[in-house]
Amino acid sequence: MRYAMKRIGWVARGALAALVAAALLGCIGCVVRETKPPPKVNPVQATHEIPADEQLQVCIHPFDPGLPAVPDAKTLDRQRISPDIRKAESVYLATLLRGSLESSGQWADVWVAPESVQFIDVMVTGRILDSSGVHLALEITVRDSTGRTWINAKRYESPADAGSYKSEAALKLRDPFQNLYSQISNDMVSARDALPPGERRSIGRVTQLEFDRDLAPQAMGGYLGKDAKGFVKVVRLPAGDDPIAMRAARARKSDFAVIETVNGYYVNFAEQMSESYGQWRRASDEEIEKEQRALTQARTRTYLGAVAVLASLLVPNQCGYNYTCQRLQSSVRYGAAISGTAAFISGMKKYADAKVHAQTLKEMSETFQSEVAPQVVDVEGRTLKLTGTAEEQYREWRKLLQDLYLEENGTPVRVAPTRESVTPSVPVAADAAH
Repeated sequence: MRYAMKRIGWVARGALAALVAAALLGCIGCVVRETKPPPKVNPVQATHEIPADEQLQVCIHPFDPGLPAVPDAKTLDRQRISPDIRKAESVYLATLLRGSLESSGQWADVWVAPESVQFIDVMVTGRILDSSGVHLALEITVRDSTGRTWINAKRYESPADAGSYKSEAALKLRDPFQNLYSQISNDMVSARDALPPGERRSIGRVTQLEFDRDLAPQAMGGYLGKDAKGFVKVVRLPAGDDPIAMRAARARKSDFAVIETVNGYYVNFAEQMSESYGQWRRASDEEIEKEQRALTQARTRTYLGAVAVLASLLVPNQCGYNYTCQRLQSSVRYGAAISGTAAFISGMKKYADAKVHAQTLKEMSETFQSEVAPQVVDVEGRTLKLTGTAEEQYREWRKLLQDLYLEENGTPVRVAPTRESVTPSVPVAADAAH
């Protein structure tokens, strides 16, 4: 009798193991993703009026979309990258950063403009490292016109603030990644404030003289030099009534007007895509969460199912001729095998579900691409397309600006410009007028 009870105990332990496995299988999918929003970070606001000669202008170039070197379909799918969406994001994300800088009251003008716009006090460039509804990572570099680096290829990343996805109003009120833009804004303020007032004032003077030198290299080339650290510095200033300097100053005002116009189109483009992009981001967040949950459940169910099947096969036959023990043992084996097989099949189905969610995300991306098609605008009677061709269009404007300068200053002389990144060689005014 004692031995029979002992054998039943062994079987009971096997039953307990099967029950534990079944309980674990039942709990799969019970975990809910943490939705507690991260602490909000806002741009540091200016607490006093900044002196006029220390107010710096900022230009943000559209970000590098960060596409793979070999953008084959498998790589793009694995990294959840849609090239057309990334290209649209390169403008959209730069525009959101502009909004954070502008709202801080720490700067003069803040623009989003093509890469060929170079003669601005502070230049911001960036690259998209990762972008989805769940996570955003950017690499940011900030330099001033003297050549000083404020932020050097620093990685900024943030999870999405789930609170922004709760409603339409919440999504419009605060971007899910506002913390990231605020952090960049605050780092730029810290870098600027670390400079002595004299160096902050020098940045604006250098910017103006670099613009003048690009427009008239021979006439305006002797006013800048380099200091011991290799930064550009002002060697001397032109006379207040210098006719070439005065004409260059007028030309720069026209240049500002065109940059402002181009910036307005970028901002308008971002505003038009804002609603649909926000919805795509929220759906992307939901689909990625479902996909990850399905993958987790698939792995867990497959593993536990296999364990349950093995447990049913490995329960030892200790019952002998005890009918009650044999019935219990058979029930344990049968139940464990059935539940384990069901769990394994369920796991395989979850893998299929994960693929469906990934495909849904891809289809949403393709749908969104048609909503952010490039926008064609008109600047000074010239067609300008707000994609990669914006760079070319601004280059044409710079050439037109130099042509207008030539019309006021007599016979042109062809010379090479001092800043290769701005325009190809074009005629400039003869030095004799100086």
